[in-house]
Amino acid sequence: MIVLTRPAIAEIEKSMAREGRAGGGLRITAESAGCAGQKYAMQFEDEPGENDTIIEIRDVRIFIDADSAPLLVGTTVDFSSSQEGSGFVFENPNAGGKCSCGTVG
Repeated sequence: MIVLTRPAIAEIEKSMAREGRAGGGLRITAESAGCAGQKYAMQFEDEPGENDTIIEIRDVRIFIDADSAPLLVGTTVDFSSSQEGSGFVFENPNAGGKCSCGTVG
């Protein structure tokens, strides 16, 4: 369903430890953003929801709700750090496209 790179997992583990969230998980959500593709959000939560898909990688639990799951199929989450800044990068082969406004999402 979703792939997390080693840098992404390491950053999530570090953030969870810093925030005192050991034993919890990270919720990843996606929603359609029209021709721009998808909008993604991440937040720590103590427990998964009743209908969540739970993915466990090392010490990281990922919670994905039923509405987000089809939008995240095939997505790779990476963490990038450079002089310009750092953050998570979502590469979703199913997102985006060209719309009538000429913008590629």
